[in-house]
Amino acid sequence: MVDVLGWRKLLGVIAPSTNTVVQPDMERMRPNGVTNHFSRIYVEDPLALSNEDFIAGTTAIAENTLDAVRSVMTCRPDYLVLGMSAITFYGGVEGSRKWKAQVEECAGVGASTGAESVAAALRAYGNVKTVSFVSPYYPVANAEVRNFLEESGFTVKRDVPLECKRWTDIAKVTPDRLRDVIAELDGDDVDAIVQVGTNLSMVDLAAEYEAKLAKPVIAINTATYWHALRACGIDDKVDGLGRLLAEY
Repeated sequence: MVDVLGWRKLLGVIAPSTNTVVQPDMERMRPNGVTNHFSRIYVEDPLALSNEDFIAGTTAIAENTLDAVRSVMTCRPDYLVLGMSAITFYGGVEGSRKWKAQVEECAGVGASTGAESVAAALRAYGNVKTVSFVSPYYPVANAEVRNFLEESGFTVKRDVPLECKRWTDIAKVTPDRLRDVIAELDGDDVDAIVQVGTNLSMVDLAAEYEAKLAKPVIAINTATYWHALRACGIDDKVDGLGRLLAEY
């Protein structure tokens, strides 16, 4: 017997309790026969005024992730989609792998992380050597993203840390602000633009600018859900949300 609605796959989606973007984003990407089952990582909405504050906040997310994993596993999902991003970049490629292994050991099923999904998405497009990226983070976390991307074989030309003061402020960053950032990140020296930070709403804007700039513009929520679908053998193409889901 199979699940009546999730007859193809049940996906457990994990995100911080303050996150209001991952859940609606990933519902839009869900093919027929695949269902998303959301579990929240309990975290306060602290005021971040420094690099140290930001690291403390992401550490709290890391410490509480496994409780959210255990919770969602009670509905017996086939696979996990990790809708938090900063901590998946920490420690470079090896740190990212260790973090994923810890989650998968707890869950007993596979998982897609934001960091590995972004790298896989960049490779899927092909001929991407140089990138720039935007995040809602503080510079200390951008340095971790830069390190991960460069260890993954990409040269980072520019990055913008938006330094959002609270986790909930991330979802309040406007498209107009992001348009200015994209203009700052773009250039002839950049093959692709990446957005990280799963509570930063950029799925639609990324698709818009990908067509406008004729180069990959990758939103992390798109990349992570795409990676999970393909890892589960779901090859459906989803239109309207960028080339990654529509073509790869």
